[in-house]
Amino acid sequence: MLDVAVIEEPAAAESSLDPMRSRVLAALAESGSAAMLAARLGLPRQKVNYHLKELERHGLVELAEQRRKGNVTERIYRATAASYVISPSALAAVSPDPSRFPDQLSARWLLALGARLVQEVGALLTGAAGTGRRVATFGIDAEVRFASAADRAAFADELTKAVAALVSRYHDESAPGGRGHRVVVALHQIPTAQPSAS
Repeated sequence: MLDVAVIEEPAAAESSLDPMRSRVLAALAESGSAAMLAARLGLPRQKVNYHLKELERHGLVELAEQRRKGNVTERIYRATAASYVISPSALAAVSPDPSRFPDQLSARWLLALGARLVQEVGALLTGAAGTGRRVATFGIDAEVRFASAADRAAFADELTKAVAALVSRYHDESAPGGRGHRVVVALHQIPTAQPSAS
């Protein structure tokens, strides 16, 4: 089972977003048959079986094993991943494009960059899955609390200069056999937790 699978096909994305199928996928954190899942979810076995077949058709679940019980063969399913990400390529006609509004201070541009990141890394993961090779990536995740908007602006300015200096030092357009890499640096507020309605 993969840690994360990327859903790129529109039909698979639609299937995964169905509330009942999403529940079935979550219940498959532990492998089970339609009867076992029906008991876990409190649903009729026939309904669960229908949703399992649809999820299997789109590659979101797979047959793990078959067990013989008397005259009946019990089919045990498992999810193909622990979690799923829907790539913007599933909505190709309307997926965000950072080149349409390149404004470093725009939250919408930041979302478009994030969408492109998911799409590109997702495509790399999908391609590498068939070969068993790893995808070379690197990420930094940090939190910073600014005392003022001026401090935030100064930080952004220093970070921009530091990244530009590194890129200019290591970028070699003429390197034979060189491979292009994308660097994305993002800064956004952390959403405050919403109080749950009781």
